[in-house]
Formats: sequence, C-alpha cells, structure tokens
Amino acid sequence: MKLFVIALLATTALAVASLFVGVSEISFFALLSGESNEKMLLVLGESRIPRTAALILAGAGMAVAGTIMQLLSRNRFVEPSTAGTVESASLGMLAVLLLAPDLPVMMKMLVAALFALAGTALFLGILRRVPLRSPVLVPLVGLMLGGVINACTTFFAYRYDLMQAMGAWTSGDFSAVLRGRYEVLWLALALTAAAYFAADRFTVAGMGKDFSTNLGLDYRKVVALGLLIVSMVTASVVVTAGILPFIGLIVPNLVSMAMGDRLRHTLPWVALSGAVLVLLCDTIGRVINAPYEIPVGSMLGIIGSIFFLSMLLRRRSRAA
Repeated sequence: MKLFVIALLATTALAVASLFVGVSEISFFALLSGESNEKMLLVLGESRIPRTAALILAGAGMAVAGTIMQLLSRNRFVEPSTAGTVESASLGMLAVLLLAPDLPVMMKMLVAALFALAGTALFLGILRRVPLRSPVLVPLVGLMLGGVINACTTFFAYRYDLMQAMGAWTSGDFSAVLRGRYEVLWLALALTAAAYFAADRFTVAGMGKDFSTNLGLDYRKVVALGLLIVSMVTASVVVTAGILPFIGLIVPNLVSMAMGDRLRHTLPWVALSGAVLVLLCDTIGRVINAPYEIPVGSMLGIIGSIFFLSMLLRRRSRAA
C-alpha cells in the first residue's frame, strides 16, 4: 500500500509538471503568489488542465483495455493496436465523417465503439477457427487483420479526399485537446472502474471456456462485457486524440513481471502505469524539439516496437 501511495504521488508530480510545459509560459511561482495574468489562467484552464486530464484518462484506459484483451485471448502479445481494434474504430470514424459529419462527439464515439466491437469480435472469432501452434502467431493475425481494415479505411479516405482528416485521428496527438473536447474520456474512467469490479470474473474467464463454465461462470457474458469495455475505451481515445499504440502491450506485461497475474491486485497498478507512460511520452515530446511537438503516438510507437521485438526475441531465446 505504501508503495502504491508513493507511485501515486510521483504520478501527481508528473501531472503537475505537465501543466507547466509548453509554448505558452506559465509560472508556478506566479500562480502561488497570485501574480498570474488573465492569459496565463486562460491557457491553464482551457488547455493545460484538460490536456493533462486527457493524458491520464487515455493512458489508464488503454492499459486496462490491453489487460482485458490479453486475458480474453490468453496471449501476452495482444492489445487493441495488435488486434485490429483501433483500426476498426478509425474505420468507424471515417464512416461517420462520410455519412453524418455533423453528429455530436458522443454519437461519433458510439459509432466508433460499434466498429471497434465488431473488429475485436472478428479477431477473436478468427483465433477460434485458425489452428495456432505458437502464441507469436496471434498478434500476427491481429496485425494482418488491422492492416486489411486500415487499407480499406485509406482507400475510402483517398477516394473522398479525406486523407488529411484521417491523419488527425490516427496520429495520437493531444495538442488539440481543449476544454469541451475531452470529456468523453471520463467514460473510459467509468469503464476502467467497471473492469476492476469484474476483475475476478475476467481472471477466471482467462483460464478458458471449459474451466470457467465448470466453475459456474457465464463465459459468454464475461467475454461480452470485456469486449464492450475494450471497444468503448478504444473508441473514446480515438475520438479524442487518435491512436495510442502499444500501451496495452507494454504496461500489462511489465506489471505482470513485477507483481504477478492476480488482476484485482494488479489492475490499479496497470491503470497508474499507463497514465505515467502517456504523461512521460507527452512531456518528452513537448520538450525534445521545442517549440514543436512530437505526437504521443509516435513516441509510443517507437517504445512499443522496441518492447514488442524484445519480447519476441526473449521468447525465442527461451524456446531455444
């Protein structure tokens, strides 16, 4: 418990630091002394606080979504960006842009969630029908499925001259997050809390359908709940900031290595670590090439690719 409190305080310190990093200068001491001007308060209230809140909510939500997907698929290499989930949500966003561009943000999120739900269900359906001799093949199936969906999205975006709009929600960039444009992410927080209350059921479901049924668990309902949480969280993040790859791969595996696989115990750590990772990547992206920004999605793509390859190589060395 003490260790978790220390980690929570460190996360809070990182979040506070995020408030004062950016092109517009905001002085911490000026705020404390009451000498802040109107512009400083405007930037803080309209941009920095919403951005920091969005970073925390998105990171925690995507990390928990990755954990649930790994349990349902029983594979450590699976997460929304390696299972076609985020690509399906992007296809849903494109469908909204083509057919009903004036829909409110919440409706766009629901449409994207339906597409993400369908894509994730298709991925799990393929896994049940394809004989997979190696766990490494599971994310490869997901990456191929995501590639097909992304190709369809790119085709229609190019056909209707929407490539630039599509790039806006696939880059994983929080620079455009303002007050009034991130509130849908609070739904991700509610779903993360729901995942915690259902943690024991997800743990049992992760042991397989037959084992779960013998223990009296309704396996199909638990899987449906997991898919709903994953799709809604993914859609809310894609609608707000775009694709954030590999969070659900990096964080659950690191937490599992350090603390084991008891979901009710590890889920708060997963959420906290996901928030820390996104906060850290965003802060580095704002500092490393100031006054320009490197999108969080690009930073996560580099870190996640290295981590993914290291997992593959380590598994290969153990098998040898």
